[in-house]
Amino acid sequence: MTIPIRQVLRVGGYILGQRLRGRTKFPLLVELEPLFACNLKCAGCGKIQHPAEVLKRRMPVEQAVAAIQECGAPMVSIAGGEPLMHPQIGELVHRLVEMKKYVFLCTNALLIPKKIDEFEPSRYFAWTVHIDGVRERHDASVCKEGVFDEAVAAVRECQRRGFRVTTNTTFFSSDSPRTVIEVLDYLNDELAVDQMMVSPAYAYEKAPVQDRFMGVRETRALFREAFAGGRRRRWRFNHSPLFLDFLEGRIELPCTAWAIPSYSLFGWQRPCYLMADGYAQTYRELIEDTDWSAYGRGRDPRCDNCMAHCGYEPTAVLATVGSLRQSLRAIRNG
Repeated sequence: MTIPIRQVLRVGGYILGQRLRGRTKFPLLVELEPLFACNLKCAGCGKIQHPAEVLKRRMPVEQAVAAIQECGAPMVSIAGGEPLMHPQIGELVHRLVEMKKYVFLCTNALLIPKKIDEFEPSRYFAWTVHIDGVRERHDASVCKEGVFDEAVAAVRECQRRGFRVTTNTTFFSSDSPRTVIEVLDYLNDELAVDQMMVSPAYAYEKAPVQDRFMGVRETRALFREAFAGGRRRRWRFNHSPLFLDFLEGRIELPCTAWAIPSYSLFGWQRPCYLMADGYAQTYRELIEDTDWSAYGRGRDPRCDNCMAHCGYEPTAVLATVGSLRQSLRAIRNG
């Protein structure tokens, strides 16, 4: 079991409580974007296309905290852009940890050496460092040499200071089972991070490079071969077994984007972190005024090749909590 047991029990109890109240749509985790600016220009990113006046904006801490309080999600992923560029990021994390929210700060790690003193180790806090491959592959993905080595050094410093460190790795059409195995073996065994997340890249319409995104068949073949030979059970994933089954094409899952909503400078983003079809001012408005039936594979062509965890991991988690067999399987890390 790689996910901390306190977190498992907290999230499981939260889901059961929502169901007992008769709620069919509720948030598990919020993708909080307190800014869009970044210190890198990655080839597959669709988040840095905003005009200069938007890239200069920073979300006030009180606004961010109020959004999390309103929706009630037990977990928060602080993304961007590069959230460490926010001048009050330490205060924001401290406030959310005080609320006993599980906070994951997503970062390319370049600013960790300058910012690390603003944070304290806590069971409610983890760094999530984005690493898309070992040295040459990662540096090519972020379009800048030397970033991999800086990120690894930052991870080791976080570990030395007692922080939990997780990683998020995005895979593209240029990847092969060999490159997947290479980076996950490195993160799991050599860098020894606490947990790892994986996701096929979403085909952002405004990404600088457009020929790197995989289709569903390509994604399934990649992960099926990479996960073979017992490797999947050995790696410390921050995923439910059902989501990994989904990546391999063993099962189908519907998208439940409402369970991992995105809150940014513009409000609650419809329908998800990856697509922007307008914004709501409250989470309730997002849930009640969004036509969720219009999204998903076979309904919206933008969704046809999406297998990202922000849409499908919550489906897997909800199914796991609702099944004793799947819950036991998750505990066994199966």
